[in-house]
Amino acid sequence: MAKLLLNLRNVGNDEYADVCTLLDQHGIAWYRTEPSPWGISNGGLWLREDTDQPRAKALMAEYQAARGVRVRAEREQALRDGTAETFGSLFRRRPGFVVLVLLGMAVAAALVLLPFMLLRG
Repeated sequence: MAKLLLNLRNVGNDEYADVCTLLDQHGIAWYRTEPSPWGISNGGLWLREDTDQPRAKALMAEYQAARGVRVRAEREQALRDGTAETFGSLFRRRPGFVVLVLLGMAVAAALVLLPFMLLRG
């Protein structure tokens, strides 16, 4: 029976390609399921053989640890260079989007707090 190795929600194309290459290099058979058209499932990378799961999980742990170090270093470098996206840079680039998101957050918070405010009075 197949085992899910990686849910593809919020997985970038570079990470997906790295994981596929890693599995291929170590001779681990895998396949990909595509995301559903209705957004219920995001797809995933599955192992064909159950016996490959411990080895694949160990490889993924090593890969993710190395990727974490690399990505944090890239982010720190971007912050030092001033090229990292921050709230201020996003607001300057897309002010309408930022204002709409903040308004949406305020509306959601108001809807959540409304029953408590009504019960209090």
